[in-house]
Amino acid sequence: MYRASLLFILLALLTAACSSASVPIGDVPDLPPTTPSKIQELLATSEQPVVLNVWASWCIPCRSEAPLLRTAHAESGTEVRFVGIDVDDSQQGAREFIAEFGLDGFEHYFDAQGEVPAHLGGRGVPLTFFYAPGGELIHLHSGVIDERTLALQVDEIKRLADG
Repeated sequence: MYRASLLFILLALLTAACSSASVPIGDVPDLPPTTPSKIQELLATSEQPVVLNVWASWCIPCRSEAPLLRTAHAESGTEVRFVGIDVDDSQQGAREFIAEFGLDGFEHYFDAQGEVPAHLGGRGVPLTFFYAPGGELIHLHSGVIDERTLALQVDEIKRLADG
């Protein structure tokens, strides 16, 4: 009985912590559609390093890494450009995901056909690309990213930006 109560309390706290960053879905506009060439241009012209995360609302692993990305953006968003590419999804699903995880501070784009990841050299979701200013790929992480890897790669692209 005690163990079940403790588990329930922990689950309630975890749920509250995850949902506390949410924003009203009405505050999240439809994502602008994109293409591989538009993303390539965004990367090539960026004066900041870029963390580009490929995700989908139906992707369970994407849901587990979303809070880490939100935290990294909160800590480094003035020095690093955070870009999300929603693939193989619906606009409604994308907007709900962004609202639920409070990812409205990122730039997000909609890739209905999932063409961007393959063009960049990745496959599946989630994917996290780390780019130096000007679009040089520094690291590609396939699968769920952990806090340590995310922090190390963000530090690396920030170091490269500082010269």
